[in-house]
Amino acid sequence: MYVIGTAGHVDHGKSKLVKALTNIDPDRFPEEKAREMTIDLGFAWMTLPSGREVSIVDVPGHERFIKNMLAGVGAIDLALLIVAADESVMPQTREHLAILDILQITRGLVVVTKTDLVDEEMVELVKAEVEDTLVGTSFEGCPMVAVSAYTGDGMDELKAIIDRILDGTDERQDLGRPRLPIDRCFTISGFGTVVTGTLIDGTLTVGQEIELAGSGQKARIRGLQSHKTKVDSTDPGVRLAVNLSGLSKDEVERGEILTIPGWLKPTRRLDARLRMVQNAPNPLKHNQGVTFHLFTSEASARVRLLDADRLVAGQEGWVQLLLNDPLPVVKGDFFVIRSAEDTLGGGQIVDPNPRRRYRRFDDDVVERLLTLDQGNGGDIIISVAEQWGPCDMTTLSQRTNLPREEVSERVAQLTEEGELVTMGDFGSDADAVVYSTQGWAILKSKVASALQLYHTQYPLRQGVPAQEVRSRLDLSQPVYQRALVRLVEEQIVVDERQSLRLPDHEISLTPKMEEEASAYLNSLQKDP
Repeated sequence: MYVIGTAGHVDHGKSKLVKALTNIDPDRFPEEKAREMTIDLGFAWMTLPSGREVSIVDVPGHERFIKNMLAGVGAIDLALLIVAADESVMPQTREHLAILDILQITRGLVVVTKTDLVDEEMVELVKAEVEDTLVGTSFEGCPMVAVSAYTGDGMDELKAIIDRILDGTDERQDLGRPRLPIDRCFTISGFGTVVTGTLIDGTLTVGQEIELAGSGQKARIRGLQSHKTKVDSTDPGVRLAVNLSGLSKDEVERGEILTIPGWLKPTRRLDARLRMVQNAPNPLKHNQGVTFHLFTSEASARVRLLDADRLVAGQEGWVQLLLNDPLPVVKGDFFVIRSAEDTLGGGQIVDPNPRRRYRRFDDDVVERLLTLDQGNGGDIIISVAEQWGPCDMTTLSQRTNLPREEVSERVAQLTEEGELVTMGDFGSDADAVVYSTQGWAILKSKVASALQLYHTQYPLRQGVPAQEVRSRLDLSQPVYQRALVRLVEEQIVVDERQSLRLPDHEISLTPKMEEEASAYLNSLQKDP
């Protein structure tokens, strides 16, 4: 299933077009109907001529509600850029187009609406202006169709073009990690709390335990609906209503991520590639405060520029984002940053949880970020293993955002090539631990140095308690046990009843102790 989103200037006919396509009015609130202006997100669905069912997210066009627009377009597969024939390109047309471009939404369709209000010559002039506006964006060269939601002219052609575009669109890949950014939360009498959103990965099943990744609160799925039809389970890419047991409406809000327990944790620090929009009014300065938008969530943030003093309109750069409030983020997610009044730019997350704050203008840092951004799966796995030390297969899959099967295959190959050191069964989440070659060498050196120091300080002791070594290395018990087996195999240590020593260690006296012992024995001989 696919999700289509609208975009465009206020009063250009987005909601009327959606209603004409679906026979569903996406404006839900009395105020929206009274003002004839969309304020928040609206939702509808339809069946295309091919029989394919699609969801539609209708977004507000007014500049005051741009954050609601951002909450709606983060998880769409196809965007309809709506331009009214009686007004042509307007400010929010350009801003919405810039946002779609930043989010790298490449499947687009321009719909020129309200053709019943102008003559054909005007329609052609509007089309020409739109084509000029699209140059240099992800929508350049996209199809364009003129319609009237009032008379129905062009509507069949519009549906056929949507069908044709989706024919060439791959369905979302299921990586086994369900994420549903929540865009609505409400209560239904007799059922309880219901949340809605677009499932962007994984599957959900009735009865399954879930977690809100931001707050960590857990609940259970009581029921699932898609397009008002009850379902037992779902695939990625569908609009869903999820009935939750164990959480009240007051405990959930827009911006939360519904997922499975344990795998997705909030973070305050993000590494990213950022591009400024072409019409950015002012340069982006180092450490500048912005609002960070990701799917349905937002947070205040500061932008640390890593390879530039400032970024001007159209420029790209590497940044580290410091969020005031932690958000759950995954490698590869697209985001937008805004000032109080303008969309500044956005980009793609390359590391959702870097371990440290970087020095600026560090070539090694830039090289690592480039690898995470453009490297192949093997390069990315090595980079993650180097930064994070020992990882199990699940953690590697999460931090690289690669399918679990691909991670297993690449780890096996890289281990054979000597790029990684693997302990346990790399086909098993529970048993495998992966080190980079460099990381394993560092660990061996640390262990050897720690044991040598201990033997020097306590030469009469057989060895170091194994758990004391573990605490010094700051490793979890499962990781440490696998590492210890490998350390013994490589003859770095000898394990004697959970006491560790170097292979060449023998209990012996230090020169000073020998001198003291000799003096003591001599004194006994002189004065028995």
